[in-house]
Amino acid sequence: MAANITEKRQSSLLRVKHFGVCEYMPVWRRMQSFTDRRSAEVQDELWLLEHQPVFTLGMNAKPEHLLACGDIPVIPVDRGGQVTYHGPGQMVAYIMMDLRRPGIGIRQLVEALEQSVIDWLAAQNVTAQARREAPGVYVDGAKIAALGLRVRRGCSYHGLAFNVDMDLEPFLRINPCGYEGLAVTQLRDLGIALSVDEVSESWLPYLAAQLGCTVCSD
Repeated sequence: MAANITEKRQSSLLRVKHFGVCEYMPVWRRMQSFTDRRSAEVQDELWLLEHQPVFTLGMNAKPEHLLACGDIPVIPVDRGGQVTYHGPGQMVAYIMMDLRRPGIGIRQLVEALEQSVIDWLAAQNVTAQARREAPGVYVDGAKIAALGLRVRRGCSYHGLAFNVDMDLEPFLRINPCGYEGLAVTQLRDLGIALSVDEVSESWLPYLAAQLGCTVCSD
């Protein structure tokens, strides 16, 4: 599947922007605005950042999957999927991609994102898998990366959240991605001592390989 993307996107450019640690709502609104206002000539973009603590509810989310949110805000959003948590120490990658250019669907994009993480982990001697029925990346049954996307006007936004070195306790306050008792892990707990910036920079070539594009950082 990803090979088809590569064959079709050899001359494309993905512009990478780094935003640091951000509140969720302004970034979400900015993604929507970028998608609604972009023309056919606008380059695809990848936004790399971390979020302040927040629970987000996808369009399929059920209230009963929120167990004890405490003082962490809860925001219903327009991505696919259920409830998840974002916080400092988690690499968030939002992909604003015109899917009409390579002629792919959202499933192919999800698989490319998942495979890029799987391949990056393999390079760290960690075996990981994807699950078609529950999008994301798993190590020994524990979720290390979550995915949630939206396509509007033929273009994607939202994206990938990859647990690097964060406080995992808030995941105990929800049923992650709608699954009761789902275990969650992170790179630090796998013995990989890297910062979010180090992970994002070393992961980018794996994403570029899956999408068949060239990445260019601002």
